[in-house]
Amino acid sequence: MPVQRTLSIIKPDAIAKNVIGDIIRRFEENGLSVIATNMTRLSAVEAGRFYAVHAERPFYDNLCAFMSSGPILAMVLEGKNAVTLNRQLMGATNPKEAESGTIRADHADSIDANAVHGSDSEENAATEIAFFFSDLDLHSKL
Repeated sequence: MPVQRTLSIIKPDAIAKNVIGDIIRRFEENGLSVIATNMTRLSAVEAGRFYAVHAERPFYDNLCAFMSSGPILAMVLEGKNAVTLNRQLMGATNPKEAESGTIRADHADSIDANAVHGSDSEENAATEIAFFFSDLDLHSKL
């Protein structure tokens, strides 16, 4: 299993619920290391740039509005098979379909307010990490 990096975002709904610590604990207990963090609040324009891949989808405007509705915590996670492992820990996008014990099953309210974002591939992880972080911000434990 290769060591990878992936982007994880704790979204405004989970920030408002004050569950940052629980989410990070799950990553660390499952072998992922947090090697960079950035708490910020995206503007609607910045959210639109980040989610540009979804610009033609019907949920795009609502997604951008939601992601700019409050602070987020962007993180770079590092570990073996980090992309896949992070997505397993998050659970299905729709929390009603998420496996019990996943982040979304435990902390998400809806398919829109679903607590966390995670990169879906190594290629997208690299692009998404670069959106929030420079190489100087990354502090690998390897």
